[in-house]
Amino acid sequence: MRVALDATPLTISSGGLPRYVGELSIALAREFPEDTYYLISDQPFPMPDPAPVNLLRGRPPHSAAERRWWLWGIRRAIRQTGAQIFHGTNFEVPYLGSTPAILTIHDLSPWRERAWQIYSHNADADRVRWRTPWLVRLRRARMIITVSEAVRREVVQHFGVSPDRVRAVPLAASSHFHPITPTSPAQKPFFLFVATLEPRKNVEALIEGWRESRAQTQADLVVAGRNRADFAEISPCEGLHLLGEVPDQELPQLYSDALAFVYPTHYEGFGLPVLEAMQCGCPVIASRDPAVMEVAGGAAIHTSSPQEIAEAMCAIAGNPRLRNVLRGCGLERASAFSWSRTARETHAVYAAVLENG
Repeated sequence: MRVALDATPLTISSGGLPRYVGELSIALAREFPEDTYYLISDQPFPMPDPAPVNLLRGRPPHSAAERRWWLWGIRRAIRQTGAQIFHGTNFEVPYLGSTPAILTIHDLSPWRERAWQIYSHNADADRVRWRTPWLVRLRRARMIITVSEAVRREVVQHFGVSPDRVRAVPLAASSHFHPITPTSPAQKPFFLFVATLEPRKNVEALIEGWRESRAQTQADLVVAGRNRADFAEISPCEGLHLLGEVPDQELPQLYSDALAFVYPTHYEGFGLPVLEAMQCGCPVIASRDPAVMEVAGGAAIHTSSPQEIAEAMCAIAGNPRLRNVLRGCGLERASAFSWSRTARETHAVYAAVLENG
């Protein structure tokens, strides 16, 4: 099998989208060494490292016409690879062409609350919101992959597609996320938040809950992640540490040192940081978003308000036994996910599309 995948998410410096494309493409190439996989985009992107020998970079656009990527350029790039199938890894597939396409829809955030997102003033995202429904309805996407059952149900209802055209294929935490010996027993305790900083992550509730609990827990709050353009600046205060974007290799130590990872997000397609924290043995406090609850699988404390966040922080800070229980449950839950599994289930979707013509 020869497969072309949209590599455009790899142009983003951090977050779930580049991790999805990088980890999935490597796992596909390793699990199916007889196949050839091509990463293609109209923008420069770093290849995943280490890239197996059957994971290759496709041809970029070479003319003004080809730079009209989704209309013309991508069709020529696919032809040059000889790919039998194209996987649109983030909302988009070619408008035209005979190569069957599969589309990953990570969540329905473009069609949700405008206050949560940059979409209201971003031309590229406006095109996604307008264009993706037509790509689905006109069957340019033969099959749709979602990253959770929660989003699968949303896609079926929102786009009115047959349930047999939508498959849920869960993600996984990268293998470099694992428990690490704490930095120092004398280190001041802290709670941790890791994610791209954007409105729907509900960071204001996190900070309010932490402030409410701090007199009892004596714990700091560490916030790690790049600021998206539509995210309001956080006012500095004592005990609040804003790290900005943190390299992947440094995150396992943060997770391992933290009292708990706190993720009060309004809405997710999967909630990958929850799984990363669990795989590092970090207790998790998370929202009641359906996808996050699906991923956590009963191994987290779920909250809905700043007051509940504060109560969960106090419970974890004051109860070592509870921390150990959550740590064990999280490690067990994270072991149910792997990128090998993601690759095998994604490959099964490719095979089904080719088999059905």
